Amino acid sequence: MRVRREPAIEVKTPVQLAAMAEAGQVVARALTAAAAAAVPGTSTAELDAIAGREIQAAGATPSFLGYHGFPATICACVNEEIVHGIPRATRLLRDGDVVSIDCGAIVDGWHADAALTVPVGTVTARLERLLATCERALWHGLAAARPGARLGDISHAVQRCVRAAGRYGIVEDYGGHGIGSEMHMDPPVPNQGLPGRGPVLAEGMALAIEPLLVLGGPATRLLDDGWTVVSEDASPAAHFEHTVAITADGPWVLTAADGGSEGLARLAGQPPRELAPSNS
Repeated sequence: MRVRREPAIEVKTPVQLAAMAEAGQVVARALTAAAAAAVPGTSTAELDAIAGREIQAAGATPSFLGYHGFPATICACVNEEIVHGIPRATRLLRDGDVVSIDCGAIVDGWHADAALTVPVGTVTARLERLLATCERALWHGLAAARPGARLGDISHAVQRCVRAAGRYGIVEDYGGHGIGSEMHMDPPVPNQGLPGRGPVLAEGMALAIEPLLVLGGPATRLLDDGWTVVSEDASPAAHFEHTVAITADGPWVLTAADGGSEGLARLAGQPPRELAPSNS
């Protein structure tokens, strides 16, 4: 009989987590700067350059640039693009678009990774709700990252929040991951699953939690560039991500400027809020 083994999860020392936190703050600043520049007429290549300058100024190293040959500092995905979009000078943002910006940085050999999706100019109420739902689902997942919890508790928290909000597609082929001495490590962190399943979380572990939602169905396809993943039905997507450390005091969101205190406080004692998407 084959025995199923849970994936080993790297456990960090306080010093190593501190290096990840430093990398996380570099990522936070790079994302803030790039997001502020996401206005009509800006190219995704310009967003990449802005993030690159922030990382370079901090003396950190981009996690993405050169990773398996990836040619940029950030992944930039517009509308139906879900993940791994290559920034291009010819891809100009337009009013009504949504753009996700995914960024990673390395400090002293330790990684942090985060993403956000922002509206460009004025977007529809339906797109606003998609983004709000995806970000809220991320925070529900982060709140579940506590010692003694199971990995499935995180997945279920994300799924439960999304399902309470309406009929959004939860992308199945891509999701979160372990992170630390490498950018992508065990365990994979799905965005749906059963509570009480999977590895037990312990102090010193770190995870990148990243819900990926679409307005339509969850099916995806890979473009000819070998990187960009889009929704099969061309429906718009949202992507939010934070790197979180599991500590005795609860989740420490390494890529949030305040360590996650504000976002986690908003959720304290609150179940997912009902929010039905409209057809507007």
